[in-house]
Amino acid sequence: MNKTLLLAATLFAAVSTPALADTAPQRTFTRDGDTYVYTTQQIANHTVISGRVLNTGDTFRLSVRGNRVTGFSGRREVAFDVPASSAKALASNAN
Repeated sequence: MNKTLLLAATLFAAVSTPALADTAPQRTFTRDGDTYVYTTQQIANHTVISGRVLNTGDTFRLSVRGNRVTGFSGRREVAFDVPASSAKALASNAN
């Protein structure tokens, strides 16, 4: 669970990158020796972050609605809140 929260925190910290094109290019980052590859996509009223951990093959799919994040990381269901400013920045960069 702690690793999942670190993953989410890092994803939200990365929202300062330029807006995505329609093809949703993959982004990548490394944290604590693990490399993550992911895309973001705006779907109706929420943003979907999906990807995988290259080192382990684990996949994740997170849905951001307002400041609430829900989804799966590996085989675990996750749900937590993020600061509203981070969620808004992510949503604006997903288009």
